[in-house]
Amino acid sequence: MTPPTAGTGYATELAYRYDDWFTPPPATTRATVDLLDALARTAPGGPVLELGIGTGRLALPLAERGLKVHGVDASPAMVERLRAKPGGGELTVTTGDFVETDCGDGFAMVYVANGTFFELPTQKAQLCCFAQAARRLLPGGLFVLDAYLPEALVASANSGAQTVEAANGDLVMRTRRIQAATQQYTSDYLVLDDGRCRHAQVVFRYAAPGELDLMAAAAGLRLRERLGGWSGVALRDSSTFHVSVYELPA
Repeated sequence: MTPPTAGTGYATELAYRYDDWFTPPPATTRATVDLLDALARTAPGGPVLELGIGTGRLALPLAERGLKVHGVDASPAMVERLRAKPGGGELTVTTGDFVETDCGDGFAMVYVANGTFFELPTQKAQLCCFAQAARRLLPGGLFVLDAYLPEALVASANSGAQTVEAANGDLVMRTRRIQAATQQYTSDYLVLDDGRCRHAQVVFRYAAPGELDLMAAAAGLRLRERLGGWSGVALRDSSTFHVSVYELPA
């Protein structure tokens, strides 16, 4: 799920429980797959590439819909979980840093979801990711990513510990801490696992929409649309989250 430049500890140590504890609710996954599928069908014909494919939460249902899905992930443990699922052995998956690893080109769409883009720890790494996405795309192809709005992150950090809905019903608590000086936030997860408390920590380098648009422009991409979530709702002042769709001009 994460590139080596961001650290792969939790993606390796907790891969065997990742689907239980850290995947979004089924309705969110369905909405994400629906939108990605619809976007891919507006792009030029060709395969799609998921950065941080993880255990295949999105890639497998997209493949079931007839898309040719490729993926890249830094965690062999996550890829092993993907391979064990029905259809997982049929996907083309490369193990490595999703910025630096050669995954080929000629893609109709490159996408990165669930905040994974922001595990890249510096602006330089994020700029490089945009540039690599543009290089991998066909003319008219799309680069799609999701992100929290910084204002929503501050509100979340100020609200204290929050319960996260876990797929298997285990108790998962999350806290967020903002490091404004470095434009980062840290998410700490505590999971009650069979009477034991497990801890996972992930550090993100956040960016506002305007900064993302500048990164995209530097890579030769332009903003096609920005939505208020994977459900396709419009972005509003009350939104906490956005999905940005960038296009490589034909």
